Amino acid sequence: MSSTVSVDGVVDQHLLDQLVDGVVARPRAERAATVAPFTAQPLAEVPVSTVEDVATAAAAARDAAHGWAARPVVERVRIIGRIHDLVLDRRAEIADLVQAEAGKARRDAFEEVADVALAARYVAARGPQVLRERRRVGLIPGLTRAVEAHRPKGVVGVISPWNYPLTLAISDCLPAFAAGNAVLHKPDQQAMLTALLARSIAIEAGLPEALWQIVSGDGPVIGGAVVEHADYVSFTGSTSTGRIVAARLGERLVGASLELGGKNPMLILDDADLDRAAESAVRACFSNAGQLCMSMERLYVAAPIRGPFLERFLARVDGLRLGAAFDYSRDMGSLMSQAQLDKATAHVGDAVAKGARVLAGGRARPDLGPWFHEPTVLDGVRPGMLAADGETFGPVVAVHTVGSDDEAVELANDTPFGLNASVWTGDVRRGLAVARRLRSGVVNVNEGYAAAWGSHDLPIGGVGWSGLGRRHGREGILRYTETQAIAVQRGHGITPLPGMDYDTFAELMTRSLRVMRRLGRP
Repeated sequence: MSSTVSVDGVVDQHLLDQLVDGVVARPRAERAATVAPFTAQPLAEVPVSTVEDVATAAAAARDAAHGWAARPVVERVRIIGRIHDLVLDRRAEIADLVQAEAGKARRDAFEEVADVALAARYVAARGPQVLRERRRVGLIPGLTRAVEAHRPKGVVGVISPWNYPLTLAISDCLPAFAAGNAVLHKPDQQAMLTALLARSIAIEAGLPEALWQIVSGDGPVIGGAVVEHADYVSFTGSTSTGRIVAARLGERLVGASLELGGKNPMLILDDADLDRAAESAVRACFSNAGQLCMSMERLYVAAPIRGPFLERFLARVDGLRLGAAFDYSRDMGSLMSQAQLDKATAHVGDAVAKGARVLAGGRARPDLGPWFHEPTVLDGVRPGMLAADGETFGPVVAVHTVGSDDEAVELANDTPFGLNASVWTGDVRRGLAVARRLRSGVVNVNEGYAAAWGSHDLPIGGVGWSGLGRRHGREGILRYTETQAIAVQRGHGITPLPGMDYDTFAELMTRSLRVMRRLGRP
């Protein structure tokens, strides 16, 4: 155990005082209390920013962005590389705080540490290549020089949620910094401490303090102010809030990337490796107590293997170790709040009242802590039930039996969401064929979510109600830039030569265009 958090989950006061100083708020600002999910006891008091504080933070970020953008890309990413090293060096301290603030199991906290290291490594390694100027094919070969350049947006607004307080606080900031932007950041009020720790680590790595401005407060008010001041917004959260963000940005014609909700399906085909599929399904359904946008909430199991699969899956679910511990002795932690617990219990209770059966779990566990809920598997969930129609965002999954790949695909696509999906099969070609038929921005074959999410060269995001834009990969960096087209013309120009009439010019151009087409030139 590091000194960050005591065995009782109390955060070191000296660290708290250091962290909350990073919030942009007026002297003697009102303070809001955060609570520890493991105990529901007060965790910290965080200064609350005002709308005027957001304006001050935005102005400071804009000033800092000018000097930052003038630095060479290689210098900017060198700092991001140091963030990678510091995050790994301080992994125990970070995991302590993530657990204290989010109530998750230690393994899920470490997953955040590893993911941030992957994100930093990718941006540091690939950023210069992605952002460099590129020659493009010009209008007249040899005479038209065409260049594609990428300029920073300026101030990027990042609005991050509570469920992954480290990953979703910093991973969207790193490519913004690499691209030459400043960041105006509004974390969820329950995820402030981890975001502030991430910022302090970035500053230790050499990031200018003014470049990352963090504000605190009510989402509709302070988050709304961030939206009003940003030149681009990265938002992760609910579909309903994402619609509001998109509408407000649309009024100013400002772009956004939005990762929203999901009702993700896992398809277990009749030739799947059942042990591997069952093991992965447990992780895909119950990592972070199901509070994961990529989490599986629907299992479609081929009829011939239903019994053998469920035997393996339910045995593993029953074996999960549930509880609060700042070590690796527990597999699943707490839900984040009373609201999350109420939603999970409501979905389970509604399903049972309407005829569904509980195959595993099904109960809240107040004996372990105020917001614990057992990992729960339901059978017989039908349209019209809360667990069928809406995102639970908790440790609840419904099992369905299907008679064919076609039926599995049809049912998997029968949702307005489209974030993540999983296909399990012993035949990779078959898996890829099924994956291409799924209406989902991300599909994992023979994995639940980690293969795609951890492949940082792969752009990921949702379709439909699951969002707009992509994080990770080339797109995840270039979303924070304005693409600029520069063309330099040599020679006479794109007009008739002196003394040439336009009919002759048009005929000459027509012949040239036909030749270029035959040569296969773009």
